[in-house]
Amino acid sequence: MTPSGGREKTSKRLLRLAPTLLGLGLLIAAFFGIRHELRHLKPGDIHRALAAIPQHTVLLAAALTVVSYGLLTFYDRLATIYAGRKVSTLRVAFASFCAYALAHSLGVPALSGAAVRLRLYALWGLTPVQIGKVTAFCGLTFALGALVLAGIVLVWEPATVPFIGAHVPGWALRGVGLALFATVLAYATLARTLGRVRLFGTEIELPGLRMAFAQILLATVDVAFTALIFYVLLPPAPGLTYLRFLGVYLTAYSAGLIANVPGGLGVFDSGMLLGLAPWLKAPSVLGGLLIFRLYYYVIPLFIAGGLFAGHEALVRSRELAGRPASGTAGGWVQPEMAVGLIAGLVGLAAALLLSLGALEHSPAIVRPGFDIASLLFGASQFAPSLLGAALLVIALALNQRVVLAWRAALVLLVAAAALTWAQGQPGWIVLWLAATAGVVAPFRPLFSRRSRLLAGPFDAPTTLSLVALAVGIGVLASTAQRVRAFAHAGIGRGGGSFWGIVASDDIPHGVRASVGLATVIALIALWRLVRPARVAYDPWNSTTAARFAALGSPEPAGADGIIWGEGRRAAIAFRRRDRVLLGLGDPGGAEDDRASALRRLRDLAVEEGRDVAVLHAGSALAPVYGELGLVLLPLDGEGFPGSNLACAERDLAILLPLLHEKPA
Repeated sequence: MTPSGGREKTSKRLLRLAPTLLGLGLLIAAFFGIRHELRHLKPGDIHRALAAIPQHTVLLAAALTVVSYGLLTFYDRLATIYAGRKVSTLRVAFASFCAYALAHSLGVPALSGAAVRLRLYALWGLTPVQIGKVTAFCGLTFALGALVLAGIVLVWEPATVPFIGAHVPGWALRGVGLALFATVLAYATLARTLGRVRLFGTEIELPGLRMAFAQILLATVDVAFTALIFYVLLPPAPGLTYLRFLGVYLTAYSAGLIANVPGGLGVFDSGMLLGLAPWLKAPSVLGGLLIFRLYYYVIPLFIAGGLFAGHEALVRSRELAGRPASGTAGGWVQPEMAVGLIAGLVGLAAALLLSLGALEHSPAIVRPGFDIASLLFGASQFAPSLLGAALLVIALALNQRVVLAWRAALVLLVAAAALTWAQGQPGWIVLWLAATAGVVAPFRPLFSRRSRLLAGPFDAPTTLSLVALAVGIGVLASTAQRVRAFAHAGIGRGGGSFWGIVASDDIPHGVRASVGLATVIALIALWRLVRPARVAYDPWNSTTAARFAALGSPEPAGADGIIWGEGRRAAIAFRRRDRVLLGLGDPGGAEDDRASALRRLRDLAVEEGRDVAVLHAGSALAPVYGELGLVLLPLDGEGFPGSNLACAERDLAILLPLLHEKPA
């Protein structure tokens, strides 16, 4: 490889990592921001703030939440009209609510709004191209409303924008606001004058002027109503107008989106606490924030999850009875979506454990008979946050279907439930952790990938990771007693969490550094042990070609290699084309091993940072393609040349040029 080629490859890797690093940076900043705002806060302060919210205000916030989700229904209504397919109002409302409620709260790719819409609208007869239009239209509609409201804030109240309003000249911010208005106006003008535009080599069909204005008006009202839910829950504050609050809300919400964490957890909250600090004290903001999250995130999450699961159960029962579900797609709850749901639930449990130490620490009440637990965990007040950090790492591995991660999640959840019960934490916390373990337990068959730790003989990196994990745990155990002594002496606010200890100004620097460094080392080592093992493949040569032909598959042209299934009784040929890993036809070989070959193809694509597609895919494996987030495109029916292409709808524009490419 030439030096320029190596630099180019490194640059591409850095670009792929940039969103993750940015999100991680925002999350770390959020933790320190919350810690700063809550350093003198006591649980009683929050209770009093919640009790001070009038009952009629709570009911008004609930009504506004219903209105907000009702407005979201019209996103999908306009989108289906734009896509050229009529869908009943009830189905549109169902798809919209499930997509937005699950995506708002979980944020995992397998349960994103696009995946939910893909599943539901495919059942109701929409083609993949139409579903892609619906998804893109909904995303664009929200962006238009956010641009309008951000423009209003920047033009009329530029100084109130958190973090930048006091440091950037007002005329500059007003100029940005006018530019946002100009962007929205340009979209409406193009929708009126042009039927189609070409963007980044892709031709995009624009709606008419009336629908463009409907998009702008709908999204503006929707985002304004969502912010109003939070605003009415706050007590009156001199100088805090709705427009100023809107500036804080949009800034915090945007930071949460950039961080790409479920519900903007931590990032959105710290943004609101810091942004509203000039007008309101932390308890009042936190009280309104808790109810807002309950209404807009938690309750819709459980309702939508139950409705979606019930719908899938109904589809399954019809299939078992020999009656196909309406539309062109069928199948039980998609395993990829179930894996994403499990990872999301474990991530929420992790966030709960991390947040236990956010308030000013009071010594844990260890239940009688649990002195051994207290001894084992040392300063057990910060042990839950360590378990939460470990569960965040495990959730990442769960999302990649690692068996060891499933086992570790159960062990850590049960340990966390026992520890929080021993500490005397509220019963709902213990119940939440235990219930999460109960939900995770039955889904062992969904996890098939081996971890680096168990993939083969111990090598030097694995041994080093084990040693680093043991050293990290040992250091934390040795410093635990010192932290506990500080807590009993009334020294060191924030001793309820490891990150609170690191941020505390009262605890000696040596202890803070030991806790922080040991935690980082232990978490990195844990990830290196539970992350999925590398996907092995055979390069294409005469021997590989003979083995592939023995499976009864025709020889593919231009193959780079083959990937075997878990049982090595089925394989699929592939080739690399830019950022796409392209499977060359359905896997050949034993029927019961073909699905695992496809999954390993997807895993290799993820490992290499590529998108995945399969040329000439047959309908026999359609359920498996659906599990992987791929859809079968009847290209001839859509007016495209070639046979069939299974591809993720988000990659459609990238993959279509490959249909015209002849095998080398």
